[in-house]
Amino acid sequence: MGKASPNRETQDKSRGDTKPCEPLIRCLKILHEALNVSSLSAMVSRLEIMAKQRGMGSHLSPTETTCYLTADMFYLEVLLLPGGEVEDVKLAQHGEAPVSSESLLQLLKSKKFEEFSVKLKGLFSLYSIPGENETKIKVYTALQFLGKDLQKISHLPRALRECNLQVDMILNGRIGYLTAGSEGIPMTIQYYISPSDILLEMSDSERGSVGQLALVTVGPTDSTHKLQMASVIPQPPQLDAQGLPLFSPLCEVLSEMMPACFQLKLQPPLPMLSSFVEKLSQITDVAIADADLQWAPFPQLMMTLLGENGGNKTWDGQDAHFLVPLPGKEIHSYVLPGAAWEEAALRGALVSTIPFTHPAHVPALLELLRHQCAINTLLASCITSLRPSPGPVCDLYCEVLPESGSSLSVTFHLSDSDSLSVLLVNVADSRKLTCSLFAVGSESESMDEYVSRVLKRCMSIPVTMRALNRRLSKRTCGEALPACSATISTADVSPASPLPMSCEADGSLSSGSGLESIGIPTTSSTAAVFSQDAMGPDTTATAAESAFCLSVAEVNTNPTANPYPCASVCVYSHWMHNNHLPELI
Repeated sequence: MGKASPNRETQDKSRGDTKPCEPLIRCLKILHEALNVSSLSAMVSRLEIMAKQRGMGSHLSPTETTCYLTADMFYLEVLLLPGGEVEDVKLAQHGEAPVSSESLLQLLKSKKFEEFSVKLKGLFSLYSIPGENETKIKVYTALQFLGKDLQKISHLPRALRECNLQVDMILNGRIGYLTAGSEGIPMTIQYYISPSDILLEMSDSERGSVGQLALVTVGPTDSTHKLQMASVIPQPPQLDAQGLPLFSPLCEVLSEMMPACFQLKLQPPLPMLSSFVEKLSQITDVAIADADLQWAPFPQLMMTLLGENGGNKTWDGQDAHFLVPLPGKEIHSYVLPGAAWEEAALRGALVSTIPFTHPAHVPALLELLRHQCAINTLLASCITSLRPSPGPVCDLYCEVLPESGSSLSVTFHLSDSDSLSVLLVNVADSRKLTCSLFAVGSESESMDEYVSRVLKRCMSIPVTMRALNRRLSKRTCGEALPACSATISTADVSPASPLPMSCEADGSLSSGSGLESIGIPTTSSTAAVFSQDAMGPDTTATAAESAFCLSVAEVNTNPTANPYPCASVCVYSHWMHNNHLPELI
């Protein structure tokens, strides 16, 4: 072997040199502290970086025990310990004393800095109003008075329509189920929930709110609007024929012209037909910017929102064909003809923000949103990810056609009939759904009433068609129709409602249902009157209450029975299939 080169000698010498590189060690130490936030200076540095990212200021108190993150309309106090640990986080909004925020504290204690930064962004966006601080203060004050008036409307007494108090408030309350804002989260309104969402809440208590939500916020506008600077509901409130308060004119109360307006931010965005979008503007006199709306055929919007496009976001105008599985290995085929849904009047857009200027607008807006949600729920029940294949043989073939903005028809063919039958579904509003059956030998009002009751309880076209198909088949075969009663054992219900129960023909629970012991009455009553104030903002129905209202049985066809029977078919077909629930229907 030859003589080692000088470079090799230098390398060997450097390997044997054990003297550490001091600058490198210091850099590594600083990086380690920054990544692990294991010192006071590292925590302060991380807080300052997050504040700067969100357009906020920051400074450390002279005692170096508190780091302040500041904005025009709010600030945070982060109380620090000598080792860099966080002792407390306090949020102070304009004109209010600092209040400890448990959620923000836990995020910093767990060093979830990304999530904490997102919270800062949400806080900052609440007050994203252009102009001087004086303008922002006025806008914030207007939002505060709006929230107080909405709470007053929510607390007004009214007749109870549903057994489950929270569900009744969501579906029938003038302001929906209202949750006051806290810790920078704006006031929230839950305004619609479908039968499938109710079952989701029952089966997964940690899931949180489901259904349709609206956040009450403010946003900038190109033009000025007159907004309240005081309550517009006189005390005591005077009610009109609809049970809504008579509002004082804005000219008679303190108000200001501002470059902003109130907003309902819908979560998730709601597919709305063009006619419904126009009605929104008619209620508020504030048009939704056309730039914020992307018009498309309505089935395309539904498929996009439901994630059933298989990655294809375009509507090619061809017939959309779906297979809907039901319990008992039953399969329905649903076709949405492309040409019928391409009409301009049936186009829609995903609406995410609705501007308004007065609390009187909110009840009317929510009724319109509920109406659209009812239509969407029915249409969504026919849309699944399953597409036709050579394998499945369908038990029922249906074609869904739009008849107007609030009605549709389902054309189907019974196996033992030579002619087509049509079920016309009219959705007058979210609570008034009627069906008219056009079939040979089935011209009877009792059949229309029966199908209407089924549809209102399950809000699912496939489940309704299954019940109708069975009823027509039994009538054709001359079989006696079953009595409207059913008993459900503990093996038939979900774990969320383990109590056995039976539902009688009049919609009431039979004795021995096991619910009396926990204070739930054994009859359905519509005479109760309550307000959200009386029940409290955190009231939630027990699983037994939900089961009491959602007992699965044949729909009551007795016209003299309780108008709000608990006997119902209320299971969303494909939701049951996907979650492997027992065959209750």
